[in-house]
Amino acid sequence: MAISFLAILALALITSSFVIINPGQAGVLSILGKSQDGALLEGIHLKPPLVSTVDVYDVTVQKFEVPAQSSTKDLQDLSGRFAINFRLDPTEVVNIRRTQGTLENLVSKIVAPQTQESFKIAAARRTVEEAITERAELKQDFDDALTSRLAKYGILVLDTSVVDLNFSTDFAKAVEDKQIAEQRARRAVYIAQEAEQDAQAEINRAKGRAESQRLIAETLKAQGGQLVLQKEAIEAWKEGGAQVPRVLVMGQGGNVPFIFDLTQLDDQTGGSGAPSANEF
Repeated sequence: MAISFLAILALALITSSFVIINPGQAGVLSILGKSQDGALLEGIHLKPPLVSTVDVYDVTVQKFEVPAQSSTKDLQDLSGRFAINFRLDPTEVVNIRRTQGTLENLVSKIVAPQTQESFKIAAARRTVEEAITERAELKQDFDDALTSRLAKYGILVLDTSVVDLNFSTDFAKAVEDKQIAEQRARRAVYIAQEAEQDAQAEINRAKGRAESQRLIAETLKAQGGQLVLQKEAIEAWKEGGAQVPRVLVMGQGGNVPFIFDLTQLDDQTGGSGAPSANEF
């Protein structure tokens, strides 16, 4: 029994004399409650048995969403929610252990307040409208401020994302009213331009008709104008169905024209005699 007890005690002492730090971790060695300088990085490390402990920290990428509120340069309320990707500097875990303790304390006491302050810095440089139109620049200012502030605590910021960005109810209503007014103004301009185009088209059509009438008048004055009229009469006759005309107008040169009403031929001649004529 004594040999078995001594074997178990020796095994316990041996196993408590070293610690294994896995990849993505860093450890802090404490002896009799006092943190020792120098972080324990991945690998196997010796430690005093029974009187020492090792606090292991996850130094892989962490992600937390943090809300923030601020006022813009024109004193408009602006609120947002940011996703912060960061990791702990493995060489600084001893200071983190001494000053903040756990990772949860680090997020609640350092990351969240510094996110709030960094957002205030970025938002105060712009009006609320500039915060909308210069969103990329707003995020860059926020990133720069947050990175420099968290670096002092051994926190390395890898990336940030704007999950949500909200404005006051009054400003949102003002933006909506402005958009409606701009849409109405653009509609009014479009209607005015359309009316101007219609008016110009009507002017062009009137000019075309006037030019056409001028050319016809010049053609009639020229030699052969009578032939043009005859051609147009024939074309009109064809368009009307090519039926025999009911009234014929005959004349040449300066002679007085004669008008023959073909519907009266049967009544006056009985279908075989010559037609009567009326002179005007």
